Amino acid sequence: MPAWLTALASAFDFATPLALLLLPLPLLAARLIPPEREGGSGALRVPPSLVGDTESAGAIAARGRRRLWLTGALWVALVVALAGPRLVLPATALPASGREIILALDLSGSMERKDFALDGETVSRLAAVKRVGAEFIRRRAGDRIGLVEFADQAFVAAAPSFDTASVARTLEEATIGLVGRSTGIGDGLGLALKRLAPAQVANAEGGGPPPSRDKVVVLLSDGANNAGQTAPKEVAELAKDLGVRVYTIALGPIDMADNPNNEQDVVDVETLRAMAEASGGRAFRVKSTDDLESVANAIDTLEGGRAQAPPLPLRRDLWPWPGALALLCAGALLATRRRL
Repeated sequence: MPAWLTALASAFDFATPLALLLLPLPLLAARLIPPEREGGSGALRVPPSLVGDTESAGAIAARGRRRLWLTGALWVALVVALAGPRLVLPATALPASGREIILALDLSGSMERKDFALDGETVSRLAAVKRVGAEFIRRRAGDRIGLVEFADQAFVAAAPSFDTASVARTLEEATIGLVGRSTGIGDGLGLALKRLAPAQVANAEGGGPPPSRDKVVVLLSDGANNAGQTAPKEVAELAKDLGVRVYTIALGPIDMADNPNNEQDVVDVETLRAMAEASGGRAFRVKSTDDLESVANAIDTLEGGRAQAPPLPLRRDLWPWPGALALLCAGALLATRRRL
């Protein structure tokens, strides 16, 4: 057998192959159903000699054979269409890791401050985070990525999904002011944990089985917790119980611990570091766009280990072709019937 024919046979199958068992049904019916008795029909039989030369006996017999072949072709085409022929097409394997990652982003008013740079221009902190964060998300093909945004309140901007391009676009569309202008770090992390592992939260509260270790929260904030109902360190302890690693990114030029002038625009580096250490993650300090890009690359490396997943087969349905053939056969049968 030629190689191309072997490859075609291996790529061809049926969605419902058992339907092919219907093919011999007309033959079985012809053998099992008794023939019609002479004189049992009410039709008037006219001898060919009385019909005249309108159509010879040979033409009638040929038309009968043609109708028989058309009927057989119609039945075969219908059964093959019902069986659902299809081609199995190769698909490109995607990287996969089994990880679930939630980005928890601070959307407080201080993220509007313009003290970062992009392409030689001074931009807001949020603009820099959008650029670097969206690139990080798109690199994580094969992971389930989600996005939580928080200020006075926290909300899920994008549920965990393998559609990293969609999550990246959601990040690029983030706007300050939708949920206030304060900083509720504890609520942001808490909501991320609930959406990241809802079943694990229930297991931890009810003494269930140990959670998975392939779940990560990347939390970015440029301020101190001054809103919300939960304490950040307590939520970080819950993350540890759930086996969720938390990477914290402290964004901004001034630390709260080094604030002699008592300025308002400071970041609570110590609390963010304590949260990361409590959960088994890492804390990062970012003061510029270059720092932010380095941190994104570092987290990408820490959460590496992606491999090629088995490609999912893509199937192309071919049933419309035998279906169209059945329609043509039915039309030809109707045309021959009108000539009777």
